[in-house]
Amino acid sequence: MILERLTRWAQRLLRDGTPGQFVRYALCGVAATVVDMAVFYAFAWRLIPALGAGDPLVRLLGVELPALDVAVRARNFAINRGLAFVASNFAAYLLNIRWVFRAGRHRRAVELTLFYVVSVFSWMVGTAAGWVLISAFGLSTTLSYGANIVSAALVNFVCRKVWIFKR
Repeated sequence: MILERLTRWAQRLLRDGTPGQFVRYALCGVAATVVDMAVFYAFAWRLIPALGAGDPLVRLLGVELPALDVAVRARNFAINRGLAFVASNFAAYLLNIRWVFRAGRHRRAVELTLFYVVSVFSWMVGTAAGWVLISAFGLSTTLSYGANIVSAALVNFVCRKVWIFKR
């Protein structure tokens, strides 16, 4: 009886109104994060090397990698983050128009451009929030990173719902 009620509640939440839309949005965000990590680590490991021997993932997988100069590793990290950002945001866009929002408020090219503009803006807001939490309040990097994710998700959701997609 309780399980049946919870199941109906969950189905309604996923289907109806803004709360359901936000849950679907969050699930799409998880999927986009998986794409981001997959693209980043695939490139960092095989195509544009950015992993050092001491990296936790390298140790976990037990792979041997050639030593990289710190400057090269940092540059390649930034390149790989850019490529992963583009790929994960494109995945997020496709998932969002398929499952979360209704496309069509703008022409497709404009809609996609606005989607990326909002992503860059939310990245800047989240990064600034994390920087403040670390530098002004002494919070840990992990907590600050979590705050970055939460603030970026909220900014993205509101901006996309209000300015980019049909309601």
